Amino acid sequence: MSSSESQCAGTVLAIRPAAFAANPETAASNSFQSAGPDAARRIVSRAALEEFQVLIERLDAADVDVVVADDTPQPEKPDAIFPNNWFSTHADGTVVLYPMMAPNRRLERRPDLLGTVAAARGLAISRIIDLSPAEAKGCYLEGTGSLVLDRVNRIAYACTSPRTDRDALSEFNARLGYEAVVFRALDHQGMPIYHTNVMLSLGREFAVVCAECIVDADRERVLASLHATRTSIIEVSRAQMERFSCNILEVRTRSGASAVLASETAEGALRFRLAPPPGVDAVVTVAIPTIERFGGGSLRCMLAEIFLPRASAAG
Repeated sequence: MSSSESQCAGTVLAIRPAAFAANPETAASNSFQSAGPDAARRIVSRAALEEFQVLIERLDAADVDVVVADDTPQPEKPDAIFPNNWFSTHADGTVVLYPMMAPNRRLERRPDLLGTVAAARGLAISRIIDLSPAEAKGCYLEGTGSLVLDRVNRIAYACTSPRTDRDALSEFNARLGYEAVVFRALDHQGMPIYHTNVMLSLGREFAVVCAECIVDADRERVLASLHATRTSIIEVSRAQMERFSCNILEVRTRSGASAVLASETAEGALRFRLAPPPGVDAVVTVAIPTIERFGGGSLRCMLAEIFLPRASAAG
């Protein structure tokens, strides 16, 4: 099954943090995250804000259309810088709101903000699918962290974890018309990898995957699905994955070129600037060590893709 939806967005949303910090409510399930002493919180928050600003400047210089919104100071939301976990947008005008595991991350959901973003770019929201009531049943599905979407072929890749529940995934698939490729993937400690997008990334023509971390029973099935839809499969080691080499994002620039966005940590592991993957015109990198260390996520997590249709086309 294929669709008219593009794999790569031409607009992304970034949230300027108001209270970035290591989140104690997410640390147990995220082995990429480091805790920091309370006395360092202000320093960490300031450093993350500086890294965020450099990212926005770098994206603008690379001709990437980025909408910047401010986090609200209260209530404090240490992970607000990662908006891709609480919503996704789709080419038919659908917005999906997701069930979040950590109670303080549920505070990040701001449907009104999405209306503002759509209006600012002349886009239309035609329906909202709210999956967040699944939180009451202890079922979680954290957006395009839990889901790596092949939007063209309507495949949702998902590695199961405390933050990625099969029942919530089934509801997403039923409502959006996706088929799931579900599998188990483990970190170096043998714990479930918390989000699929730290071990798998899909571009238009390529995939970057840490096949090594997929359990033996699932590995060939996942790789076969990727090979069926991508001309280039780039396998990285677990050590490379832990440097966020899979937490990257391909986007379209304003001029229609293809750009891969990656942190300097990820680029150091991938070396895409020396050998870009098929179909990629530019590789854009930025140093975000504070955000990676204390947030446990990298550049892809910081950008929520906007796929909504033009208001005129929708109406």
